Amino acid sequence: MQIDHLTVCFGSRTVLDDLSLTIERGELLTVLGRSGCGKMTLLRFIAGFIEADGLSGTLTVAGHDLTHVPPHKRNLGLLFQSYALFPHLSVFDNVAFGLRARRTPSKDIARRVADALKFVQLGDSGHMMPAQLSGGMRQRVALASALVIEPDVLLLDEPLSALDANLRASVRSELNALHERLPNLTIVCVTHDQDDALVLSDRTLLMREGRIAQLGTLQQLYDTPTDGFVARYLGAANLLPPQVAFTFSMTDARYNERAVSHAAAVKRRAMAPAISRGVRTRTARDLSARASRAAEFHGRACA
Repeated sequence: MQIDHLTVCFGSRTVLDDLSLTIERGELLTVLGRSGCGKMTLLRFIAGFIEADGLSGTLTVAGHDLTHVPPHKRNLGLLFQSYALFPHLSVFDNVAFGLRARRTPSKDIARRVADALKFVQLGDSGHMMPAQLSGGMRQRVALASALVIEPDVLLLDEPLSALDANLRASVRSELNALHERLPNLTIVCVTHDQDDALVLSDRTLLMREGRIAQLGTLQQLYDTPTDGFVARYLGAANLLPPQVAFTFSMTDARYNERAVSHAAAVKRRAMAPAISRGVRTRTARDLSARASRAAEFHGRACA
């Protein structure tokens, strides 16, 4: 999937500003950022739900230009934050809804719905109503509804925000398993939760004020942030101001004052670039392991 020079304006407010992005087939990209950064607008543009006077840019999926294609013809699966299940329809009928809208033959509908429910471990729940399901089960029904149409791209809108902490960690594991079982499915997950990005993503897109703050693997964002915003967003970081950072650098072999004259050292200090050094108390691997273990139980059970 490729987005080129996307700009979205609502009146005088620019929500997305000349954003370009390429997502590889089979990649799970997490879009991360604070409220109002434009991450939901990006997801809505991909889904085809954006109507704005100041809209420019192109969207290409699997070699097809979808920029002006209506949402129901884009073959994209969307898992809504609220799950968007029909309360008056059974689990089977909720999952089958998209196939029936596409006029899929009844025989194929029965087979594909059964396969989708089995895939999300709800094979015996087709007769149940949404009100009879737990939050995690409703989430899996919504996921089956998105997958049953065999989408080119799966879009996840804050898929874990409505779940409690233990269930969030469990569902994260299920989404990881989904990514492994469907290696050719491209997934875009919008979230504000850093733990989601730590556990789920192949790459993370961190947004700030409608632009890309940094795009890369978690290791790249955490260890080599492009600026102070990225450094602070992904965990505690002690940033030294440029002058102090350079003073610390003087102890390095490259800037050892014993090897150069005092005058040359002063000159280099004056010409030092305005950059900061950062010190973290944890590695990216530590944070990822912590997020993965969030649902583990520690202690003893006594009869």
